Amino acid sequence: MSIFGSENIITEHISKADLRAYFVSFDFDRFRLDELVDVLLDALVDFAFGYHKGILKNYNRKILREAAKSIYKIDVFEKALQKYVQENSEFEDDLQDKYLKRGEFGELILHLILRDFINTIPLISKIYFKDSDGVPVHGFDAVHIGPDLRNENINSIYFGESKLYNNGKKGVIELLNDIETHFERNFLQREFVLIGKKRNAFEKLEKYNDKNTKEEYSAFLEQKEFWFDKLDDITERGGKLQKLFSSVTIPLLCTYTSELFSKYSDEQDKNFLKEYEEEIRKLKGLFDKKFKEMQSKYKNSGQPIQSNLNIVVMLFPVPNKKELVKTLHQKLSKIQEI
Repeated sequence: MSIFGSENIITEHISKADLRAYFVSFDFDRFRLDELVDVLLDALVDFAFGYHKGILKNYNRKILREAAKSIYKIDVFEKALQKYVQENSEFEDDLQDKYLKRGEFGELILHLILRDFINTIPLISKIYFKDSDGVPVHGFDAVHIGPDLRNENINSIYFGESKLYNNGKKGVIELLNDIETHFERNFLQREFVLIGKKRNAFEKLEKYNDKNTKEEYSAFLEQKEFWFDKLDDITERGGKLQKLFSSVTIPLLCTYTSELFSKYSDEQDKNFLKEYEEEIRKLKGLFDKKFKEMQSKYKNSGQPIQSNLNIVVMLFPVPNKKELVKTLHQKLSKIQEI
C-alpha cells in the first residue's frame, strides 16, 4: 500500500517512463470529489513540512492545524481562498500573475501523485522554507528524490512543475513555458544555491525521538547528503551541469477540466476509456510536437533544454477544476480551526 492510499481513489491508467495518466473513479455514478479532496488533505502535513521535522506518519491535530496555517500564511493561498470560496469565482487560465495560480493547489496534487504512485521522498519543502509571511514560494513546484523511471535500480532527483487549468491544452503549453524558463543555466544555478542553503535544516539523528521511524529517517539523511553533495559540486566546485542531468527526472503534471465526465459516470465503460485514452494521446502529442520545436530553437545553445531531458508528462483530467479548488479551500480553511 502507498503512503496515503490514494490508489483507492485515483487510478493510474497509463504508466510509462515518459507518460503517466490518472483519473478518479466513480461511486454510484458520482465522481468522488470529496474522497479526492480528503486524500489530498491527508498529504497536507507531508507537503507542508517535508522531512524537516522528521517523518510525520502519525500526528495530532496541532500539527495538522499548523500545516494548514502555514499554507494560508502565503499570500497567494489566502487570495485564492477569497476568490474561490468567498467570491465563488476562479482564476482564469490566462491570468498574467502566474504566482496567484499557485494558490490553486497544483503543487499539492503533484506531491501526492509523486509520493503514492512513483514512491518519491520530498527532499525539501518550499512551503516550510517560505522567506516571510505573504511572500509566494518561487522555484520548482516539487524537489523530491526517487527511483529513476528509466532504471528503477538507481535513484534520481526530481524537479517537478504543475498546472491546474480549465483547458488541458493551455495547461500543457504553460508546462512547456516552465521548461523553457526553469531549465536554463542561470536559473538552475540560482535555484541550486537556494536549495543548497537548506542542507542543515533537518532534525539531527542523535536528537531524533521517534523510534518507529528512526531507521527510515537515517536512510533518508544518507540520501539527502548524497544529493546535496551533487548540487554543491555544481554551485561550489564548478562541476558540470550536464553530469547532474543524467540523474534528473522532470515530472510535469497538468490537472485540467475534461468534458468526459459530463458524458460518462463509470470508469469501466469501454467508451469512456477509449475517449480518455484518445484525449491523453492528443495532449501528449501536442507536448511532444511543441517540445521538439523548442529544442530546435535552442540547438547548440549550451543550455540543458537542448539535451535529452528525462521528462515524464503526467495528465490528470477532472470534471471541474473550480469545484476541486473550491472544495479544497473550504475544507482546508476549516482545519485551521480544529
